[in-house]
Amino acid sequence: MLKKHDLHECHALYNLMVDPAVFPYVRHKCHSYEEYLFTTKQLMNLELQKTSISRTIMDELGHPIGTIQLYDIANRTGFLATWMGVPYFGQGYNRRAKEAFFTELFLEHGIETVFLKVRKQNIRSKKAVAKLPYVQLANDLNPQLFKAINRSQNIYDLYQVDRASFWESRSRAIQCGIIRGWSDGQLQRQYAAGEEHSSAAVGVSFA
Repeated sequence: MLKKHDLHECHALYNLMVDPAVFPYVRHKCHSYEEYLFTTKQLMNLELQKTSISRTIMDELGHPIGTIQLYDIANRTGFLATWMGVPYFGQGYNRRAKEAFFTELFLEHGIETVFLKVRKQNIRSKKAVAKLPYVQLANDLNPQLFKAINRSQNIYDLYQVDRASFWESRSRAIQCGIIRGWSDGQLQRQYAAGEEHSSAAVGVSFA
């Protein structure tokens, strides 16, 4: 699902990124394949400096379909940036990629909090975030950071994912899946469909 960047994937990713439905929401807006190649090399170097962690999102056949990145890493926090090609919209890849990435960040890199900036007019991204039970709207939870990301004008909502909240949500989902008798494949499909797996759904408390 996720892998470290490979320069051989840049051509396919660039072709997906320049789609008008994707390009406005991409953090690193590259206007040529050569620029995209150079930017990818920079991201790989930033990871060596531990200021960024970036991965290519793959489909089941191993084709690159988008990227996911944690940037501005400091004090065990960072900001998330994700984009995906139009042919892969609405198929659950976004959610699975985020959960795989959060698992890596929290387990392997010692990250405690991941922040997400979402443009208020980006309805697709806002709906995708709303499906993730471990994400909190942080406009009021972190007012200083909310003001900082909207310094010039009020265009972003701020969200956050805390390490503890993510693991609690994952544990609840797994336990609910076991109670329902789901296989691993069924559990993944339910994640892709956006089901929250609340304890109320099966009448069980996991306090």
